[in-house]
Amino acid sequence: MATEKRARGASAFVALGILLSRLSGLVRDRVFAHYLGNSNAAGAFRTALRIPNFLQNLFGEGVLSASFIPVYSRLRSEMDHETARKVASVIGSVLAVAMSVFVLIGVLFTPSFVDIVAGGFTGETRDLTIQIVRILFPGVGLLVLSAWCLGILNSHRRFFLSYVAPVFWNVAMIGALVIFGRKHTQNELAIDLAWGSVVGSLFQMGIQLPFVFQSAGRLRPLLDLKLPPVRTVFRGVVPVLISRGVVQLSAFIDASIATYLGPAAASSLGYAQTLYLLPISLFGMAVSAAELPEMSVVGASTEEAREKLRSRLVGGRRSIAFFVIPSAVAFLFVGRAVVAAIYQTGKFGPEDTLYVWYILMGSVVGLLAATWGRLYSSAFYALGDTRTPLNFAIVRVTLTVGLGLLFAFPLRPLILWFFVNMPGLHLPAIENIDLKMGAVGLTSSAGVAGWIEFLCLRGALKKRIGSSEIPGSFLVRVWSSALIAAAAALVSERQLPESLRFARYNFQPVFVLAIFGIVYLAMTTVLRVEETKRITGKLRLRR
Repeated sequence: MATEKRARGASAFVALGILLSRLSGLVRDRVFAHYLGNSNAAGAFRTALRIPNFLQNLFGEGVLSASFIPVYSRLRSEMDHETARKVASVIGSVLAVAMSVFVLIGVLFTPSFVDIVAGGFTGETRDLTIQIVRILFPGVGLLVLSAWCLGILNSHRRFFLSYVAPVFWNVAMIGALVIFGRKHTQNELAIDLAWGSVVGSLFQMGIQLPFVFQSAGRLRPLLDLKLPPVRTVFRGVVPVLISRGVVQLSAFIDASIATYLGPAAASSLGYAQTLYLLPISLFGMAVSAAELPEMSVVGASTEEAREKLRSRLVGGRRSIAFFVIPSAVAFLFVGRAVVAAIYQTGKFGPEDTLYVWYILMGSVVGLLAATWGRLYSSAFYALGDTRTPLNFAIVRVTLTVGLGLLFAFPLRPLILWFFVNMPGLHLPAIENIDLKMGAVGLTSSAGVAGWIEFLCLRGALKKRIGSSEIPGSFLVRVWSSALIAAAAALVSERQLPESLRFARYNFQPVFVLAIFGIVYLAMTTVLRVEETKRITGKLRLRR
């Protein structure tokens, strides 16, 4: 019971840190939309940012969460602190050397990378993308070392700081936009923003380092690759690198396809993904990050241990579903209000809002699967199995690419038919909208592939530890509450005075979303959903 409460508390700290980070990210994106909108410069910057992000996710968070944290956590639980310090020193040193090499290669071969990732960009847009990528690359090494800091702090159960650190990255970029937004052209501003990203990367790592040394003790450069725990870490690295690589490859291919749909499609896909990733990060990542050290200690060597692991998975799935299901329903039915509240300002107009909402609709398909999938992958990593998630990641990527190409191009007329004939919807009045609606196919097809990956992960883990299903009655109550909340929000939107309708976005979106949240909590309370009781109970205690 104490361990369960500790995990819930850890999840809350992770969620709070991620919430602050994501809120600052939304502010950054709102300022970005104000100055750059869906311009060619916006498309170039968002596409350029994917290349260094690939290396950050590949060598940083992915490797550390799957291979380093379980080994480091076990050493600490066994009170072997000296070996744990040596392992942390070796992994940090190897990451520093590896990223120095990769950054150098990246700067030298940027044009080749851009031609692969942004093959649809030509002329000035391509040149701008190359320039931005070259500036961004040095910040990659700093972000990877920041992820190393996160791994150590998480293993010491110091969750908040590591997940709130990206706020400093976002603040640096916001500062660059505000300072230079009115002085420079859009292309120049994109360059300024790239330099702001590098400065923010330095801040993000620097804020964590003192607490890393405070938690882990004396760390020093060390390359003792023969140390047995280090070998254990590296044995898990290759499958994780490949697994993360194929997942990132999927995002790369989606981004590459989007460039053939135009810069507006590439930038709008980025806007939609920021919103789509918010619940995945807040709930999927929060629960998975908090559970990984606990599951690593539990293992599955005995029936009692397997029962504990099943219990953790069921609790994690319930917590995720409670928050992600209403997020998916809100994106689907009142997503226009969400997009408008965050992005509609300056260069980003009502038609851009409508277009991003439609892309967001496609993302809804796989939202729950993506968050549950993170939790199940963490369970495999805790068991020391990095190959099973890899195999299913390959299946997911293959399906994402195949379905994405089908729906973005030959089957795009089906998407157009849906939005033309669905009551209450219409195509946005933006240039070449027929072609750009292929972006909706990219997000929806990725969602279908995500569900297949999750079902494969669940089936494989069931063979190892038994069933980890959550009661169907719980899902019915949560889905019903979310749908009723959406209906109430839509009714409230239509009952607003004309002066507060969608022609004026200052109040209406906030009002609609507030109604949705209040009704959802009220319905889950009436239907006696346990997670709501926990939330209201904590609020009462704070009073």
